[in-house]
Amino acid sequence: MATSRLSDATLEHFSDVLHRRRDELVHLMRANDEALGEVRESLGEGTNDDEHDPEGPTMSDEWSKLTGLQTEGENELRELDAALERIEKNEFGMCESCGNAIGRPRLEARPYTTLCIDCARKAEAH
Repeated sequence: MATSRLSDATLEHFSDVLHRRRDELVHLMRANDEALGEVRESLGEGTNDDEHDPEGPTMSDEWSKLTGLQTEGENELRELDAALERIEKNEFGMCESCGNAIGRPRLEARPYTTLCIDCARKAEAH
């Protein structure tokens, strides 16, 4: 793996961005986990799902939504942790496919990306 060509200040910037997003995500996932607990409790109490607000979601819909959000959060958390590990190894900002530097605008938009824009486009085309 190629060594990062980013400056220490740039690496520190992205480390801060990734840590802030990680903290925010952990907070959101805790709140989501609490909501899942409430839905689980309601379902366990035998709450009749038909008694919900006719304009609102059913308990099953709510469960599906919350478990989907939890899975997405877990996936993003893994990506964030992997990006932070790449910073520690001085490999952050390098495309894992071609070895070239990932452009700063792409890193700003998606700081845990592992592909430069050209390789990402090629991957999406397949």
